[in-house]
Amino acid sequence: MNRKSLLALSLLAGFASAASAQSSVTIFGVLDANLRQIDNNGVKVRQLGTDGLSSNRLGFRGVEDLGGGLKAGFWLEAALNADDGTTNSSGKFWHRRSTVSLEGGFGEIRLGRDYAPTYTGISDFDAFGDNGVGKFSNLQSKLTGTVNTNSRLDNEVQYFLPKDLGGVYGTLAVAAGEGTVGNKYVGGRVGYAAGPLNVSGSYGTTDANATEDKYKIGSLGVAYNFGVVRLLGSFTQIKFLSREERLILIGATAPVGPGLIRASFGRADLSGGTGATRTADADDASLIAVGYVHNLSKRTALYGTYSRIANKGAQNFAVGSTTPALPNGQKSQGIEAGLRHSF
Repeated sequence: MNRKSLLALSLLAGFASAASAQSSVTIFGVLDANLRQIDNNGVKVRQLGTDGLSSNRLGFRGVEDLGGGLKAGFWLEAALNADDGTTNSSGKFWHRRSTVSLEGGFGEIRLGRDYAPTYTGISDFDAFGDNGVGKFSNLQSKLTGTVNTNSRLDNEVQYFLPKDLGGVYGTLAVAAGEGTVGNKYVGGRVGYAAGPLNVSGSYGTTDANATEDKYKIGSLGVAYNFGVVRLLGSFTQIKFLSREERLILIGATAPVGPGLIRASFGRADLSGGTGATRTADADDASLIAVGYVHNLSKRTALYGTYSRIANKGAQNFAVGSTTPALPNGQKSQGIEAGLRHSF
């Protein structure tokens, strides 16, 4: 091979290396399935469940280095049901996330479908990560409003603070309703995470009916890792018209060898509805959950969880599913054991 050919190959190799360094695409996913039993007031249903430890997903994400500290990115993430191979029932293939973003020294601007700041402001302080029969969101009510923003937002414009602010983080999100009741949202979150401490506050509003009355949700959360145990807690307040719900969550996780013990206690206090007064506990509910995760590797884990919800008065919160139907004021409990693998 002559010198010119060698030079040409060297230049091509250099260009390929530069292109590889400037952009990347990653394929990732999670498969999680379990054996689950739901007991609603003595009526039991056994099933092959999903999402007990982590939510099932298949995704593609990529970043392009534009130079000068500027990066462009995309993220496409679909929800899957490991038990039957179907996608999410909402009709959105990229149900979990579909965003395009621009990031630099100014922070990050992200457009598309993604988490609501008020969702992560609660789920980040749930020992069960908002998954499985033990998740705290089983106690969260929409208070008779039409609300499609409790977890994710369509048509979202979101701004994130830069990542080099000494532990301070924050985000502001606006979602256009585009004529759909329950989709129009404005909210944000600010927090501080450094070392063993994470603390944050979040607040958001959604137009929850045709007259654009506001569904309001705000939360405060804190977590501290003592090494032998990590303690988590949050307080959430939800309001819509004359209805109100207050939620308190206390949780803990403790590493044991290759595993992790998880436990939480939550309480929902509802008021403002017919027959519901805070002093009488008419529509209140409480949740207790315990579980264990045994890590077989960094990507594969076995897990088990037990949870029980005790309802009062006209309340009928359920663990995992409202099938079979749960009468008002009765107990719902669930147990699951499963396998999670991520790639």
